[in-house]
Amino acid sequence: MRKGASRWHLLLLVPFLTLVTPWFNAVEPRLAGVPFFYWVQFAWIPITAACLAVVHLRTRRPPGAPRGRHRPFTAP
Repeated sequence: MRKGASRWHLLLLVPFLTLVTPWFNAVEPRLAGVPFFYWVQFAWIPITAACLAVVHLRTRRPPGAPRGRHRPFTAP
């Protein structure tokens, strides 16, 4: 991985599993009468939010920490 990247960023790939619709293209099992395809899409919303929150909390910088390769602007 490149410098500054973290393995935590791999969690950001998890929500893209929803794009593989053949895995979810089914009617059964139903949840409260709603076909599987629809309720599983709604179930991914909190899963996606949790993945984003974990990555944010685990990769954020402490307050006041430098931002990596930051060079102050100097006028020519």
